[in-house]
Amino acid sequence: MRARVKKRAGSGAPDDEVMYQPHPAHGCPAEPTPRGDRPRGLLRTLEEDLRTIVERDPSIRNRREALLHPVLPAMLLHRVAHRLYRRDRRLTARLLMLVARGFTGVEIHPGAVLGRRVFVDHGAAVVIGETAVVGDDVTIYHQVTLGAVGWWRDNRRAGGERRHPVIGDRVVLGVGATVLGPVRVGDDAVIGARALVLGDVPAGGRALAPVRAVSPGSPGSSGSPVPRPDHSHAEDRPLVGAGAAPAVERPSPRRGQVSRPARPGAGHAPQARGGAGEAAGMT
Repeated sequence: MRARVKKRAGSGAPDDEVMYQPHPAHGCPAEPTPRGDRPRGLLRTLEEDLRTIVERDPSIRNRREALLHPVLPAMLLHRVAHRLYRRDRRLTARLLMLVARGFTGVEIHPGAVLGRRVFVDHGAAVVIGETAVVGDDVTIYHQVTLGAVGWWRDNRRAGGERRHPVIGDRVVLGVGATVLGPVRVGDDAVIGARALVLGDVPAGGRALAPVRAVSPGSPGSSGSPVPRPDHSHAEDRPLVGAGAAPAVERPSPRRGQVSRPARPGAGHAPQARGGAGEAAGMT
């Protein structure tokens, strides 16, 4: 269980700087815990989640509609299950999240730490692993995975070592984005739709998957349009890629770097790097 570290007398440190020891599953070094993981009234948290849904989902007009948002049960049950998990009532916590998954399609391990005002849009096929940490004001679209790299590596890790990503504040995770391993995504970063991130992303960085531009077929052609790379705006798009390298590329101050899409018929898709297209590609 987490133990609160008492503030030293006369230190003058504000309450927001009070630290918590991490759960043994979340890694060894003590880190600031997202404010959403600090004890606060469940009703206050629910009210804040409702307000967040109204603010970020244009299809929701008021809080009564927000009560029927498909992801709200998953968020509410997770906040309850996480408290039980911290009290070592693991079976009850997992049962609650199993119910949430059955009703909403969202799979969040009760050990994962979610910050305040986390918004999960649509929610279908969202997976968040046990040692993942999600900061405040994060937006997550459907089919997002915050996972581990595989049991064949994780079984060789030291006991208590973190296996899942740490997501900073105000991060946007686009449709189908995948972040694997104990990597860190900095504050205000954007992970684009279908991007695969295996390395750290700096604060304010972008990890964008390559985008193909489809041109219309020639008159009388019965074949499918041939995908062509779009470099029309490559000069004015500072992009950050994230691939197998331990750290992502930083945007060049003079020239954006755009990876070439795979040739038709290529055996493997390219790794997610900076590419043309909209930053997030969300609905």
